Amino acid sequence: MIRKALIHDVVPIHALLQSYAQKGELLGRPLSNLYDHLRDFWVYEDDHTGIITGCAALAFCWEDIAEIRSVAVKEGYQGQKIGSALTERCIQEAFYFRLKTLFALTYRPTFFERFGFAITEKEKLPMVKIWAGCLDCVKFPDCDEIAMIKQL
Repeated sequence: MIRKALIHDVVPIHALLQSYAQKGELLGRPLSNLYDHLRDFWVYEDDHTGIITGCAALAFCWEDIAEIRSVAVKEGYQGQKIGSALTERCIQEAFYFRLKTLFALTYRPTFFERFGFAITEKEKLPMVKIWAGCLDCVKFPDCDEIAMIKQL
């Protein structure tokens, strides 16, 4: 079941993101950041166990552009289209808010290509993203993520 994240989901979301961050496959986020941006998140909850098995966020950057970020699926649940369903939900939400552009910074460009994203130069992304989010990143200024963009 896909639903908006609730306050008690922050710790499981954090654990899920940290598991990927430790492998260098996703940038981790501090707990305080997750609480601050909880409304951005969608979660996939296993109907039988109540376990959060996936998450994704749609983070607004400006009046017409947002980032899809923190797409992660719990170990053992991959291959069930959970990440795809969460990404689709973020795209639907972007349409709801009448956004014109979506972008993602990723290590898995082929995943986002399935949704119509194309590789772009980081310099084409909004500076508000670069200066607000990237300055706090452990990899700044040597970002090795691939920038992708989708026009809606």
